[in-house]
Amino acid sequence: MGENPRQSAQSPAAAANAGTANPTGNGSPAETDTDTCDLCDLPTPPTPITEPDVDGSFCCQGCLEVARTLDRTDGPDEAELQSRLDGDDGPDLDDLEGEDAFLAVDGMHCSTCEAFLETTAEREAGVRGVTASYATDTIRIVYDPDELAADDLPELVSGYGYTASDRSSADDEDADDRLGALLFGAFFGMMVMTWYILFLYPTYFGFEPIADFGGYDGMFLTANIWVFTSFVLFYTGYPTLRGAYVSLRAGRPNMDLLVALAALGSYSYSAIATLLGRTHVYFDVTVAIIIVVTAGTHYEQAVKRRATGLLSELTEQQVDEARRESGETVPLEDVGPGDRLLVRPGERIPLDGTVAEGSAAVDESLVTGESLPVGKTPGDPVRGGTVVTDAPLVVAVGDEAESTLDRLVSLLWSIQSARPGVQRLADKLATVFVPLVVTLAVGTTAVLLATGSSVSRALLIGLTVVIVSCPCALGLATPLAIAAGIQSAAERGIVVAAETIFEDARDVDVVVLDKTGTLTTGTMAVEDVHAVDDIDADELLRRAGTVEALSEHPIAAAIAAAAPESATEDATTAVDEFERADRGVSGCVDDDRVVVGHPDYLREHGLAVPDALESRITETRDAGDVPVVVGWDGQARGVIVVGDSPREELSETLETLSAGRDVVVLTGDEGAAADRFRALEGVDEVFAGVPPEAKAETVDRLRSRGTVAMVGDGSNDAPALATADVGIAMGSGTKLATDAADAVIVGDDLGAVSETFEIATSTHRRIRQNLGWAFAYNAVAIPLAVLGLLNPLFAAVAMAASSALVVLNSSRSM
Repeated sequence: MGENPRQSAQSPAAAANAGTANPTGNGSPAETDTDTCDLCDLPTPPTPITEPDVDGSFCCQGCLEVARTLDRTDGPDEAELQSRLDGDDGPDLDDLEGEDAFLAVDGMHCSTCEAFLETTAEREAGVRGVTASYATDTIRIVYDPDELAADDLPELVSGYGYTASDRSSADDEDADDRLGALLFGAFFGMMVMTWYILFLYPTYFGFEPIADFGGYDGMFLTANIWVFTSFVLFYTGYPTLRGAYVSLRAGRPNMDLLVALAALGSYSYSAIATLLGRTHVYFDVTVAIIIVVTAGTHYEQAVKRRATGLLSELTEQQVDEARRESGETVPLEDVGPGDRLLVRPGERIPLDGTVAEGSAAVDESLVTGESLPVGKTPGDPVRGGTVVTDAPLVVAVGDEAESTLDRLVSLLWSIQSARPGVQRLADKLATVFVPLVVTLAVGTTAVLLATGSSVSRALLIGLTVVIVSCPCALGLATPLAIAAGIQSAAERGIVVAAETIFEDARDVDVVVLDKTGTLTTGTMAVEDVHAVDDIDADELLRRAGTVEALSEHPIAAAIAAAAPESATEDATTAVDEFERADRGVSGCVDDDRVVVGHPDYLREHGLAVPDALESRITETRDAGDVPVVVGWDGQARGVIVVGDSPREELSETLETLSAGRDVVVLTGDEGAAADRFRALEGVDEVFAGVPPEAKAETVDRLRSRGTVAMVGDGSNDAPALATADVGIAMGSGTKLATDAADAVIVGDDLGAVSETFEIATSTHRRIRQNLGWAFAYNAVAIPLAVLGLLNPLFAAVAMAASSALVVLNSSRSM
């Protein structure tokens, strides 16, 4: 067959990058004007991959097949799709010239914050464009490095209560500050309520006052209450007041504005009443509003902090130095196209290029996600960020002098900083609800004044309207239901990292499953041992494992792991004359030279491969596994089958996921390794040969069919996980993948994916129930307030009771 069991076939993307001809023979011989792939934007080969029935040119057959399939689906036309990809407001940052910067911004919590920060930053000289995302607390800035220094960017964004910092170095310090502010407010709020319970509330119900409010004691009492309430309002409630200010500046009223009006209104009324010597003050209303709302938003921030480690793994894995062939270590920016770099075993290849000298197996799992290492010989392309495993290589840097790993990092940063497509329901309703309540309160006050009511009574009723409609229950409806959903998920081994999963997961139309590490175990292992000539299978595995224990190759490691422990422990003394080659290893064991590797490697050593083994080798390759032949004494004695096995729970999971949804398998593998998944019941399509850079674009195009969920585990899956409406990462995956996902299956159980959808659906139902109650409460309470049947104190009590019902409903078991 001529196939190296230690070297998978060169992928089409790799062939394209190397400038080879079309590996499938399907491309048009004609040159095109396009030099980048229409799916993944990678450079195309000199003869791009094209087909008459597919528009565009592509870097590999995998991208072409994805485009062909997706072009057949019903969906929006190109203009509508492009509009959704680029966003409806602001320039497409990818089209702008300049440097990219990604900052973490503390203080964003609604779409108004996004709009405000974007418009503010874009006024600065040197800033080309800005996109902010409150869902990930990230802002992306494209700027001119000749006019602005990168170190100056955080200062441009900071202000008005927002604090910007380098995204890669963001920590939990701001979270601790927010918790401290909440505890501070709770302490002084408790002091205020103590005064009310002991002194003021009794007088409101007709009992004799303990203090004379016209004397020194009364002044001292109300002064303390006033001061303590000021601490709560202006320190703990500062984020809410800032959000209200920002909403006014942006001309987009939000819930913060209504909360601020209620809190400031009751505070101002009480302050004036205190100065006039009145006994009925409503500082307690201010305290209740601020503490309830702050506690709810604190929880939301805690949910978002689960994803603050974005890109930490890949950022750490990025190479900033390179070793020249001479051994000199230089900064990466000093390396140019054509330079020759020495990469030793265990080191990452700094930049994309081709092998100039040496042969080695290269672990591409971090970049491609595929578990089988790829053998590289002179002339083969290599990707920046991949790891040389067993021998040194000299790499000639490519024309672009860039790294595939760096491109993945940049892609994920861009996706994470993009504005999310779904905002909270309460946020969407704010632009209507808030002006309506304010108009109603002002109109009620004006009517009362016009009909002869006193100024005090008119203002009090208008204030009551604002207080009773204060959206505490509305604001808590979503986060408290989410809290219950997160708890239920945690009990089943699922960690929820983004609350938007509860809005989107129930509507999923297409589930995209990465193959390696998701549908399979993700690690190479011995699946079968087939021996001939009356050779015992255990003996075959023992001898092979003894020799392979001296090799660093991952396939060798799988064989050594399956062999008896005694064989591998004594390998250094049990093996004589050990030799390592490109396609196998050999050594003397029990006075026999044992040869392990590709069939051709055994033939080169004079060992015959019988027909019985040839058929077994063919069957193994057809199944997508790797046949490793073992022989001694002039004869091949057996085949060890090594592969990445499907998960045990795969069939049951596919049956559940395919109910009412399309199931798509996405993989960088081709041939038999991908074909065996096409026959699985429940799988609608398999996209094979898809390079890592094209996974996110593939998921994005699939969104023309509806809401898309992506399930993956590798770092190369992270952009696709972030692009999908719902991203679910397997717990065995890389940190980058888990950080980019909306949910993480901690127990690495594929069956938990379907449970994730069930929990999300139940939680969304709970959210709708809470919101329904909150609006029903407002529909009853606001008219009562307008008619003067409530005062601010009872309005605050009604508000608290409404919130309590939301809490009780959210606490019920699912």
